[in-house]
Amino acid sequence: MKLHPTPIAAAAALALLSTVCAVHAQQAEQKPEEPKAVEAKPAPKGTTTLETVTVTGIRASRQKSIAAKRDADSVVDVVTAEDIGKLPDKNIADAVQRLPGVNISKASAGEGGFSENDRVSIRGTDPSLTQTLVNGHSIATADWFIQSQVGTVGRSISYSLLPSEITDSIVVHKSATADLVEGGVAGLVDIHTRTPLSFKKQFTAEATLQAFHNDLPKKTDGQASALIAWKNEASNLGALLQVFKETRHERRDGQEFIGYGRIQGNAGDPDEAIGLAHPDLKGVYYPELINATLLQHQRKRKGGMFDVEFKPSNELTLDLNGYYSHMDAPSYDTSFLANPSSLILVGRVPSAYTVRNGTLVSATWDENLTDGGQPGVVDKIYRPYASSETKYLDFNAKYHATDRLTVSGKAGTTRALGQTPGDMVYETAWAKGGLQYSMNGLGKPAVVTFPGIDTTNFNDPAVQTVAATHSIVRTPDSEKYAQVDFDLSLDRGILESVKFGARFTTHERRVDWPEDGNCPTDCLDPANKPAWNGEQYPANFGRGLGLPTGYVSNYWQLDPAAILAFQNKFNPSTSRLQNWQSEFTVGEKTAAVYAMANLVGDKWRGNFGVRVVRTRENSLFYCLSADQSTGSDSACNDPNSSNNGTTPTPYFNYSGQDPTMQVFFKQSRTVQNYVDVLPSANFKFDLSKNLVSRIAISRTMTRPDYSALAPAPSLDDLALTGNFGNPDLKPIRSTNYDASIEWYFAPKALLSAAVFYMDMSSFVEFAASTRTLRNNTFNHNSVYALASPVNTKAKNMGVELGYQQPLPGGFGFNANATLSNGHTADGGELYGSSKFTGNTEAYYENDRFSARLAYTYRSKYLVGLVQAVPQHDAAVGSLAMSINYKLNDHFTLTFDALNMNNPVLKEYGLNSDQPQAFYVNGRQYFLGLRMSL
Repeated sequence: MKLHPTPIAAAAALALLSTVCAVHAQQAEQKPEEPKAVEAKPAPKGTTTLETVTVTGIRASRQKSIAAKRDADSVVDVVTAEDIGKLPDKNIADAVQRLPGVNISKASAGEGGFSENDRVSIRGTDPSLTQTLVNGHSIATADWFIQSQVGTVGRSISYSLLPSEITDSIVVHKSATADLVEGGVAGLVDIHTRTPLSFKKQFTAEATLQAFHNDLPKKTDGQASALIAWKNEASNLGALLQVFKETRHERRDGQEFIGYGRIQGNAGDPDEAIGLAHPDLKGVYYPELINATLLQHQRKRKGGMFDVEFKPSNELTLDLNGYYSHMDAPSYDTSFLANPSSLILVGRVPSAYTVRNGTLVSATWDENLTDGGQPGVVDKIYRPYASSETKYLDFNAKYHATDRLTVSGKAGTTRALGQTPGDMVYETAWAKGGLQYSMNGLGKPAVVTFPGIDTTNFNDPAVQTVAATHSIVRTPDSEKYAQVDFDLSLDRGILESVKFGARFTTHERRVDWPEDGNCPTDCLDPANKPAWNGEQYPANFGRGLGLPTGYVSNYWQLDPAAILAFQNKFNPSTSRLQNWQSEFTVGEKTAAVYAMANLVGDKWRGNFGVRVVRTRENSLFYCLSADQSTGSDSACNDPNSSNNGTTPTPYFNYSGQDPTMQVFFKQSRTVQNYVDVLPSANFKFDLSKNLVSRIAISRTMTRPDYSALAPAPSLDDLALTGNFGNPDLKPIRSTNYDASIEWYFAPKALLSAAVFYMDMSSFVEFAASTRTLRNNTFNHNSVYALASPVNTKAKNMGVELGYQQPLPGGFGFNANATLSNGHTADGGELYGSSKFTGNTEAYYENDRFSARLAYTYRSKYLVGLVQAVPQHDAAVGSLAMSINYKLNDHFTLTFDALNMNNPVLKEYGLNSDQPQAFYVNGRQYFLGLRMSL
């Protein structure tokens, strides 16, 4: 029997839970008390007076985190700087993943996973449903990888641009309050940076030097960060400067299954011969492409932040702060692809095969392919100038106008840019030889061989150049914001204070694709092939995936410099072809006002309020015209779109270098306006000295991903798949219910349990469709299988359990688990929802030495539709370690290790017999010296 609680029933259940807890607390008051302050007495003669001992290190950071959680009126979790500094946390996503109910992913969109954690989500939801702020304001975001720049361009922040060094504390809000910025259906992550007047000493200097080693590329690089903070003796003027710079060589070995087709085998179909020879293959799925993918890249991240704080009087505080982070990420992406689709679509009948769970899991085609088909395709993609960056400039002020009224405000701007100034693709194929593959489900990658083909020799005459493209992509993101808040103390009965304010933003996100050119005919001339120096795949390629020794290490490889030289000579960037259909601009203006009352009573506190926000969205995009000679807009009329606010605008000629190829695109625009009323209420009850319970109810919203709002496709021209937007998409709206109980049973110790329920009235899922679009790689129109976002209903519910406690002898332990159950209205899977997430951590600490071992596990979850088919991430766990040895008061040796178990990231489609990818990124080690004055 399934339970479907109504909002009223759920609210009543939460209140009942709190009442039951209160009754039990009154019956059992035998709880350990916190240490009481003892009045200091003169020391007896002949004894030595001891100085006050200040708790530092892991225990101190836990004490601060627990205190912040306990004092909060709403449902929050907190990580402090010491927690981050003593863990192998290289960005902020690393740190927050160890909190209950917080999930991370290694990448966005459908580009697979890398070694560094990149996205954060709360309670098993999509990362776009988590709002991320810095010091209470927005931060623009950008991605370095082209598939994230032009694929699912979401609202989630790329944490690869946020190193952990910048952080003082991180507050994860799991329940909403009226004064919090809207945009996080599931919750909000607020990153607090350091301010100069918050330091205890008048002058502070810190620096860290590290050597980074990745055991897959077997490269060692350097990293450094430094901070200087100063304040005057009066502690009313201070300045802070922080800088960081790091280099990381990365390598990702993988095997990808790019799309699954379905054998029709009916009369008139291209695969009719297969259906006649083997009727049992009709309706069976098969892997269209099986790719041995090697991605080598280098990350160079540099940047810094400053903060100037001035307190001219006890009533006024002014602060100006800014941040900049830039990452160069040149990459060389090599794909050696088996091409079963090419053979099946020309009717090549396999001589042997195996079908399991409706999928053609193994097949053999003989060497003699005189009747067509290309058993193999090779892509070499060089992106020497890929990069991403983000920055902001923020001014805020706080003024105590009277003893009762405090006025605060902030204004600023934030900008980000992800760009690939050169996406250089060189593609070859051969039309001879055979193909044999055997899939092994998710257990290990498939084994692929090419009978009759010399895969070691690029200069083999059978290796034919079939395509070469040169693209330029830019994705700017920017926002201007301003807000003002008033806090009025009343102290009238249970009404402690009221808070009200307003916030205004102007945001713009674009995808610019000024160049998407194909090479002229001389690119395809065999005499003009790139120079080859005899290079092969690395000898240990795929070893971490579980592939047999020597598998694909005998595949030929081109030097990336040869790709660059070939492109510069035969396919230079000349802006000869604009990729109109994939460009878009989403402009967004918001205006929000709120009012909130803070209440206090005997052993309880709380707040309730409402936030009202108006959103105006303006989406600009380009659609393919049906009539290439006149520019008729019949193909631009989308029956699924109301096309509100469209104004006829000029057509754009997409002719390339051939003036006879007349392809037209019409500029279109849609406008949406909507208002959201977002009430919220949070209550905290001190059931006893050490027992706290909370209940919370709120209405939340998240605006759709930017790419979801514009019908600008992101396409795979080889697999004929992609994503397509929906300008009429409504925001995700949810009514959230939370209840928790927290037992602070000993100093620095906590045992907690929480339940949550999210009723999403307008969730976003993806539906499959087909559409005729421009195929830029092969210079013709093609029919693509697309995934498009649509609104539906969904629910998400679960339980969070947490335990942390210092143990005798300097040891300590921390563990948490989250169990969630999310599904759409039709019973389908909820994107991003893992049924189980768990973290365990053990540590030891004394005056000089500390060590931690942490393990994070996440069960399988649905990523979304990638190339029009479902994509799941399989369960994965990761082991990390951190060791610190204090040489003296100024120097500490550090050693950190990430991905110690070398986890294999696995993705699959409809079932485990349809794997989509296996990736391994190697282990990462950091040896360093931390210095402080």
